[in-house]
Amino acid sequence: MELTKYGHACVRLEKAGRALVIDPGAMTPEPEALADVEAVLITHEHFDHFEPDRLHAAVAVDPALAVYTCPGVARHLTGLEDRVHVVREGDVLHVAGFRVRVVGEKHHRSHPDVPPVDNVGFLIDEEVFHPGDALTVVDVPTLLVPGQAPWMTVPDLIEHLRRTAPRRAYAIHDGLLNDWGLRVLDGVLRSEADRLGADIRRLRPGERVHLVG
Repeated sequence: MELTKYGHACVRLEKAGRALVIDPGAMTPEPEALADVEAVLITHEHFDHFEPDRLHAAVAVDPALAVYTCPGVARHLTGLEDRVHVVREGDVLHVAGFRVRVVGEKHHRSHPDVPPVDNVGFLIDEEVFHPGDALTVVDVPTLLVPGQAPWMTVPDLIEHLRRTAPRRAYAIHDGLLNDWGLRVLDGVLRSEADRLGADIRRLRPGERVHLVG
């Protein structure tokens, strides 16, 4: 399996000539993220993960393209009902040659006055987990860990890495950081990599890694 990180929280997974993409939102400028994918997986409805116009355009190019997402996102995709598959925690899907298990239900608490929106994470081939905007603990070799968000702190990040203890963790959700913030994030990840003896780092947009067990 090959994983390519694109802008902010978007990743593309490829295996045996087939591909899917997760969370190509408004902060993912790269058009190649959706090129020749069979499916788009969307964790939740926030703009940095979900761009309705982009999905409409992608389906117009490829009418066979399938979208898998939570109820909160599906309600915004009027006109694409036959392409949209609503998923919930515990569902197991077979998508683009991958086995996808749905984990999680709600976004991390981000405001005291606003209930959390729907948020589903996607566990791909029991190998890599994209949590969306949640700190869901899953026993998985490769964790895509939110690197920065208005709803989390550095201690949250560190505690999550230590609870999960993956062999590999690649930071996503870094699009709001300037150069100084990225340096701080890289330092935190480097420290935890040394402590846990794991490959923990930030992938740059366009960077690709090969995942094996």
